[in-house]
Amino acid sequence: MAIDFKQKSASFVENKDRSAWHDTALWFVRNKRDIGVMGVEYWEQLRLQASNIKTHCLSNLDKYLVEFEENALKNGAIVHWAKDGDEHNKIVGEILNKHKVTKIVKSKSMLTEECELNPYLEKNGIEVIDTDLGERIIQLRNEPPSHIVLPAIHIKKEEVSELFHEKWDTERGNNDPQYLTYQARLSLRKDFLTSDAALTGVNFAVAETGEIVVCTNEGNADMGVNITPVQIHSMGLEKLIPKRSHLGVFTRMLARSATGQAITVYTSHFKKPKPKGEMHIIIVDNGRSERLKKEGFWTSLKCIRCGACMNTCPIYRRSGGHSYGYTIPGPIGAILTPNINLEKYSDLPFASTLCGSCSDVCPVKIDIHNQLYKWRQVIGRNNVLPKTKTIAMGMAGKMLEKPGIFKFAFKMGRIALKILPDFIVYNRWNNWGKGRKMPEIKKK
Repeated sequence: MAIDFKQKSASFVENKDRSAWHDTALWFVRNKRDIGVMGVEYWEQLRLQASNIKTHCLSNLDKYLVEFEENALKNGAIVHWAKDGDEHNKIVGEILNKHKVTKIVKSKSMLTEECELNPYLEKNGIEVIDTDLGERIIQLRNEPPSHIVLPAIHIKKEEVSELFHEKWDTERGNNDPQYLTYQARLSLRKDFLTSDAALTGVNFAVAETGEIVVCTNEGNADMGVNITPVQIHSMGLEKLIPKRSHLGVFTRMLARSATGQAITVYTSHFKKPKPKGEMHIIIVDNGRSERLKKEGFWTSLKCIRCGACMNTCPIYRRSGGHSYGYTIPGPIGAILTPNINLEKYSDLPFASTLCGSCSDVCPVKIDIHNQLYKWRQVIGRNNVLPKTKTIAMGMAGKMLEKPGIFKFAFKMGRIALKILPDFIVYNRWNNWGKGRKMPEIKKK
């Protein structure tokens, strides 16, 4: 079944206060990003360098994957390979069953959201606790994240207060963020101390050393890994970088692009298992190698998941992340999803103004808006557009290729705007008229 972005976003936009607040909150983060970037005079050189490193690594991925595995094994880690989400989940399940794990703490990982790990483990009797505060909030609400860095950005503090009162019997009506954070910390501390394993995502994996790097602001990844005997790190194969010296480029860009910080509060390197512990690294494909084959689209694999394109996108800011119907929303999600299922996600490349702001802020210089435009062409050629759109575009094409017809239609349009009653444009059958005003007809 195809994702209907218009229908999903309409329900979000219907609540005008929430839509406006969501827009303002994300634009605030975008402004923080701009201030952080202005403090680095060689920012554009960094962007170019980061892009070139990623291009080189993705062009030699076979070599660097083997190098990473060899070095990780030398370090004492256990390396697994998963072709898709199901295989990834099965590997995690087998590791946990081997150690008789009944409860696991998990730090933020978009890959495990992509693989739907939580439902799989819960179905098999394993309790999963998301320990990132935003992720924990949406887990308690039983809903997916709406942003890859700020997963609960769509939720107001009053709603969090009510949620915590319902789940943890906190003080009703206390909306103070410090109080709410403290209550979450009390709850999560118990979960850390009673868990048997920890799982993290991976921000960067260094081929040269076989280590993985996790960037957080809350320290929850470190807490989980250091307390529990079993640590698992789930990484998409595109997270590789060749050398440790390259980290300096990406760590300077990641936090600035995401939240305007100079650097994340914790930048943690995990290289070897703890004494008497086990360290597992699961390298996941899940369609990435197929995307690497696609000329014009493979550079989307450069993404470092900073969320900058979402914070700047006028469509995402006003429609909310859940409107996209996929783990990764916004502009970057709209160019990733057609790779997965062209028909199901054919709506998303059209959920854009093609203004190019996403490409302007991308720290690794992915040409996001160009790829959105290219996907529209692919979708058109594959005949997966809705009939209403194909008919309208066909008529527009005929009109635009004939100057005489175009001029006549333009004159008729001016006349129609003057004499037609409003209900012709503003009615429940005409989606174009929703949220738009007809232009005023000038004399000249």
